[in-house]
Amino acid sequence: MSFDIFVCRFENGEPATLDMSAAHEVLGPHAVVRDPEADFLLVSTAEGEEAGVYFDNPTNITFNRFGGDGIMDLLAVLLRRLDAVLVVPGGPTVIRRNEDRELLPASLRDEWPVVVARTGAEIDRAIRAS
Repeated sequence: MSFDIFVCRFENGEPATLDMSAAHEVLGPHAVVRDPEADFLLVSTAEGEEAGVYFDNPTNITFNRFGGDGIMDLLAVLLRRLDAVLVVPGGPTVIRRNEDRELLPASLRDEWPVVVARTGAEIDRAIRAS
């Protein structure tokens, strides 16, 4: 997929800092290209699926040009490890637990679909259904 999706955390409706060292622990072993100046990783799975990952700021990680079961599974692991949600612009906000809905800003909670998805396959279905 060639659009951007965003890994974020929220507390009390406000953006919260992501544990970037934990993100690098999850994604680092899959990195085939690293650009420290741009804070960018190109990650790849054993099946050759790829995604561009940008560590934009302390509250946001962007995935670009992503796809495939392995990348979606890796994304599910990242969301779990960071206790984060996935924001799909123009689509759903993917949360891991129903209670995470209360942590979201009102605009995400009220104006866009919120979907519970825990696995890569569930995340993929949520994105494709939007």
